[in-house]
Amino acid sequence: MNEIRWGIIGCGDVTEVKSGPGMQRASGSRLVAVMRRNGALAADYARRHGVESWYDDAQALIDDPKVDAVYVATPPRSHLEYARLACAAGKPVYVEKPMARCHAECLEMIRTFSEARVPLFVAYYRRALPRFLKARDIVASGQLGEITGVSYRLAQPFHRKVDAADLPWRVRAEEAGGGLFVDVGCHTLDILDYILGPLEDVSGTAANVGSPYEVEDSVSMRFRLPSGALGSALWNFASATECDEIVIQGELGEVRLSTFGREPVELRTATTIESFDLVNPVHVEQPMIETVVADLLGRGKCDSTGASGARTSADMDQVLARYYGTRDVGFWRDPPAWPGRRKSG
Repeated sequence: MNEIRWGIIGCGDVTEVKSGPGMQRASGSRLVAVMRRNGALAADYARRHGVESWYDDAQALIDDPKVDAVYVATPPRSHLEYARLACAAGKPVYVEKPMARCHAECLEMIRTFSEARVPLFVAYYRRALPRFLKARDIVASGQLGEITGVSYRLAQPFHRKVDAADLPWRVRAEEAGGGLFVDVGCHTLDILDYILGPLEDVSGTAANVGSPYEVEDSVSMRFRLPSGALGSALWNFASATECDEIVIQGELGEVRLSTFGREPVELRTATTIESFDLVNPVHVEQPMIETVVADLLGRGKCDSTGASGARTSADMDQVLARYYGTRDVGFWRDPPAWPGRRKSG
């Protein structure tokens, strides 16, 4: 085999620029089929992106003999279901982040793919972007000396953008597994895992302090790094202002960067500040897709796997457990029973 022919389940907005074209442009990769429950939209996507086949049924796409591997790009609610179907057909899966709605669903995916000996990858694509690779290289090279701490803060006025009568799936627990902490906070947790190693002694708390939905809008988190250094993180999706900054501190200097911004990565010491202006590619998932393709073709290794994706989901569950009472499968069915839910009146 000299190329991987992809099929996409869920060819929605996330695939228009970020990933779909990347599958066409990555070396040894080709997008040959797409699926959406609305067949007219699937057909339109196929026409606009030059994809030869489209479907309105996931199983039909999976069964297409031209499809070698499946990209699951739906909301998290259906990640486990579609991943199982593809695995049963012996086809590798690249699943969007977060990997699933909770750690238990992640573990079920890992078990299923491990028993079938089918590869499973997760779309934490920042692991392959130049700015995060640079931050990792700085840490690994010892330029900061011993790592002594890490902090992160994200603030967004998302509460002003939400219509309570028409909530987006990202703040509906049954669809997303929680709020924006699960949907976007997972990116930062994964990149910290990638740069500094798996987080340990994770704890925290969550609340809804000012948003018109049931799930959390604020999260405070504490953890320990493999080096023994301590870390903290704060997400506030009901803020008047915006902030997004990772600070990795060492005995000789610190690195500053954001998870979602495009500003230069900064290396600061007592006497100097160096900036590294590393531009994201137009199709930001393409570098990660290239590592997945290389892995499947036996030409390289992708480290954004089910195992790494499940670690991030486990960290989020640890932080959110008190808010929801449990993170077992099905916790999303009874919002009035969530201990952390903001009570009306």
